Amino acid sequence: MAGEKRNREEEEVKTDDGSPKIKPRPIVRLGIFLIAHSPVFSVVFSAAGILALLLLPLLAKNTYISENALMPGSARSMLSNRDVSAGSKLVKDIKNFRLSHEGQGVEVQKLIGEYMSEMGAEVYYQKFHPEGNQFHPLHFFSGPDSYTLLDNVSCASYGVNVAGIIRAPRGDGKESIVLASDLLKCGELNTADNFRRAGTVAAALVLKVDGRSERFEDTLSIYAEASNGQMPNLDLINVVNYLAVHRQGFYVRVEKVVSLLSSSWLKIIGEIFEAVGKLAHTLNPDWNFGIPAADYLEGSATLASSLYSQALGIPTGPHGAFRDYQVDAITLKVSPRFPPDSKTRQHDFFLRGARLLEGTIRSVNNLLEKFHQSFFLYLLTSPSKFISVGVYMIAFALLVAPLPMVAASLYIDGCKALTNSTLNPAGNFKSWKWLDAAKQVFALHLLGFIVTLLPYFICQIPGQHSPRNRSIMWGTTSSSLLFITFATIPGCSPFSSRLHGTNWAVVKSVTISAAFIGLCLMSIINFATAEIGALLLVPTCLMAQPIKPALRSRKIKSLLGAFCSMVLLTIGFPVMFFAISKELLGEGLVGLSLGGEFWTWLESLWAWKSATYLYIGMVHLPCWLLCLCILFHPS
Repeated sequence: MAGEKRNREEEEVKTDDGSPKIKPRPIVRLGIFLIAHSPVFSVVFSAAGILALLLLPLLAKNTYISENALMPGSARSMLSNRDVSAGSKLVKDIKNFRLSHEGQGVEVQKLIGEYMSEMGAEVYYQKFHPEGNQFHPLHFFSGPDSYTLLDNVSCASYGVNVAGIIRAPRGDGKESIVLASDLLKCGELNTADNFRRAGTVAAALVLKVDGRSERFEDTLSIYAEASNGQMPNLDLINVVNYLAVHRQGFYVRVEKVVSLLSSSWLKIIGEIFEAVGKLAHTLNPDWNFGIPAADYLEGSATLASSLYSQALGIPTGPHGAFRDYQVDAITLKVSPRFPPDSKTRQHDFFLRGARLLEGTIRSVNNLLEKFHQSFFLYLLTSPSKFISVGVYMIAFALLVAPLPMVAASLYIDGCKALTNSTLNPAGNFKSWKWLDAAKQVFALHLLGFIVTLLPYFICQIPGQHSPRNRSIMWGTTSSSLLFITFATIPGCSPFSSRLHGTNWAVVKSVTISAAFIGLCLMSIINFATAEIGALLLVPTCLMAQPIKPALRSRKIKSLLGAFCSMVLLTIGFPVMFFAISKELLGEGLVGLSLGGEFWTWLESLWAWKSATYLYIGMVHLPCWLLCLCILFHPS
């Protein structure tokens, strides 16, 4: 007993005022350890995040139908050659009608309406107006019913859609399935009104017929991405893919980043993973880790396209309009392999395409409730492979994990540096010195908020309708506001003498904290945007440091760090990254300057109320400017 008491007394450590010092908990000691070794852990976590991203094609799972009630392919098709002949006759009549009534597109809708009426459908005509892409801050967070009509539109710019509702003989009319095509022209009814007449929409399929297929078989392309990275329930894609491949013999594809298919470095990574997988399988036959390098290339190209399309926040097809109403919808683009003059192949293609649509509609009709069993958050690596949210979030978590550790470490270092210039070192950690840095960070984030709202006011200026002119005006006004901010708010300018009294480490600490909060919030709204933003912003924030000490020291390590910081800042500028991404996708600039293309892209973000626009203006751009200020800090 006496020995135990003596040990307890020895364990008790007294503080300066004589009170016993409480031993920190294990989680606190772990946090202190991570903060103390933050440079090492930053490299480890960042490398692990990039490695986890490269491993995603290997971790993709085969798709499966979660909702047993769908039962795709269980029903016998009721479509016959007679129905295909009637459809071919309709197509022929429309072609002949357009040739004989050139310039009277509205009459085509009437002709289609007559055919629908003969089939026993309730026919409605919907009149629509051109919708403006002007940014309005109050409409940005509103529902899909709010839009801006263009002023002074002529009757020629109006359009008419024709809609037909076919009632089920034994149905109660409370649910419906939408089948749409790209026929758009000049009615009196609202689209939502037509849907209300048909009942609650369970799903929507948008059909597009493309030119001749590039392959030796009929091709079906699936487009699923909607606004803000929303995806339809995976079961809807699974049903279409199953019926197209196993019932109708289509080659099913999803979009790829074609330039990655010929990437040499990605091919080397795929070969390494393939070799590691073979070695693991040799050690244990149950370890099925690797995939062939060719499959890795295909999966990576598809994954990059899926990630990029979701990050843009713009729908990849007309189905995006349905997703805003919480309706699961996809766009199907079919490309036949037959030549235009092959009547037999055309007839067979129409029959198989119609049976695919019939089978999908009958499967969805089996549902007793809305899609809910399968995934809504996923990335595709092929039409039959996907990556769930629980897997792809690991890469993002590893990328942003170093940010709070580095922020805490920089704050401690900054406070220690300030103790050398004050008479009260002990009270520095409890002081409010970090408020000076917080003011700078807040000022530049406020500037980002104002720059985000500028397009609304620019669009109100009469006569400025050219994307190039609007982009120039936006850039000029934003630059002027930046210089005004530097001139009026002390310490914001990287060339201000007031920065000599502000420790750059504290500024970087608050900047990293703001970037961490912004990225985490964006991951809740649109993960793909947060993932690409983390790939750009995390290394930029971690590498940002004053360039003047590196130039004075002339050490290779310091100069290399300064060079990397400048390269990351150059790539991370939004307009520059937009140009790089266009080149990687093989799109390039189409008839407009870089500024005009960027403005046109922003207009599409406004039209679909994409949160990516808010992230760029209110998170990415301010943090980029703060890293630029740190780079030119007069240390």
